[in-house]
Amino acid sequence: MTDKQRPHPTPDDRELRLWKVGRALTLAFVAAVVVAGGIFYGLVELLDFREIDSTEKLDAKTLFDLVKLSFGVVAGAGALVALVVAYRRQRVDEVGAHREATRLHTERFSQAVDKLGSDSPAVRLGGVHALAGLADDAPDDNLRQTCIDVLCAYLQLPFTPDPGDDAAHQEEHNRYLALRKVRHTILRLIGDHYRRPRGTHRSWQGCDLDLTGVTIDCDLSFRGATFSDCLVSFEGATFSDGIISFDDATFSSGRVSWHRATFSGGMVLFDGAMFCGSTVSFAGAAFCGSVMSFRRVAFSGGSVAFTATRFADHGVTFQAAVFSGGDVSFEHATFCGSAVDFDYTTFTAGEVSFRDATFRDGEVTFREAAFTGGEVLFVRSGFHGGQVAFRDTRFVGGLLAFNEAAFSAGEVSFRRGAFSDGMVIFHDVELSGGAVNFLDATGSIPHGLMGAVSTSTSGSVTLPSGWQAPSS
Repeated sequence: MTDKQRPHPTPDDRELRLWKVGRALTLAFVAAVVVAGGIFYGLVELLDFREIDSTEKLDAKTLFDLVKLSFGVVAGAGALVALVVAYRRQRVDEVGAHREATRLHTERFSQAVDKLGSDSPAVRLGGVHALAGLADDAPDDNLRQTCIDVLCAYLQLPFTPDPGDDAAHQEEHNRYLALRKVRHTILRLIGDHYRRPRGTHRSWQGCDLDLTGVTIDCDLSFRGATFSDCLVSFEGATFSDGIISFDDATFSSGRVSWHRATFSGGMVLFDGAMFCGSTVSFAGAAFCGSVMSFRRVAFSGGSVAFTATRFADHGVTFQAAVFSGGDVSFEHATFCGSAVDFDYTTFTAGEVSFRDATFRDGEVTFREAAFTGGEVLFVRSGFHGGQVAFRDTRFVGGLLAFNEAAFSAGEVSFRRGAFSDGMVIFHDVELSGGAVNFLDATGSIPHGLMGAVSTSTSGSVTLPSGWQAPSS
């Protein structure tokens, strides 16, 4: 209905409306007088001033004070009612403002998404920045999450590989570079926003991040970020180039997953990170080209899984890491050609499990590590090549177990190891090949070791002079 079609109020309507307002005010005034009179009478009754005419107790000053008190009570009640009305009006205004902000956000969101679907890479870049700005200014967390989800969904879309810089494909090559710029911009913006402290403007910490299946081929920094109370997924992602940094990041709650991710190039850094309560999974991941660094990482709670992970190339380092709680699992992992080191690492609590892991070629080292508590388990592990070195390692507490492990090739070295306390177990070990070296080791003989040596069919076992194998 237009303004011309709407009926305009007549003078009689206005007079009727004014009469209703005046009647409402009159009734309110009368009600206030009645309430004040009731309070006055109640006070008089309370003070036992019933026969006012015949008593000298009630003088003019006392009567005036009672009247003031009565109307003061009414005024206080009126102020309380006014406060309630003001609060309700404020709430209505806030709801209206939120509704209006949501409407404007939806309009801008639609425009930004349209830009993101443009054929022009330049327009798409505009849509990327528009969506990031909308996420920053979103009226609530749900609308912010929607903007982030759209940016992640764009990264998950399939894209045409680089056709090369051959002159015959120059146009396709240029378009590939332009669209790659769009993807890299999204990744950069994601890193920038997740590094900002939670609760500050433009921070996306606490929001879910779904980069499932995404190809990451550029620098990406989450340095110092905190991942808590959220779901972050890099499941099936491919890390093929660039430096991806989680240095000094904190994983304190929620869930972060690199399940079946492929690390085929570049560097992925977790130096100084803290895993203290979250569920983190690298299960089924393939480390086959990236340089991985977990130096000085603190595992103090929660669960970190490298289950069925394949370490096949380049290097992975946990140098100077501290395992002081929680569960870290390398169960069914395969070490087949890479260098993985736990040098100078400290194991004080929790469980680190290499159950059913396979060591074939490559080198895994625990040089100068300290086992002072917790459990490190190589139960049913297979040592079929390469070298596993515990040289200069101190075993002063906790449990190190090789129960049912199989040594068929390569070398496992405990050279200069110090077995002073705790429990080191070799029960039901199969020594069918390779070399096990305890040269210059000191302290107590590991449980079950001499029995394993006596039943060894082949292979080489080197013991220090104080540890004598039983005669055959």
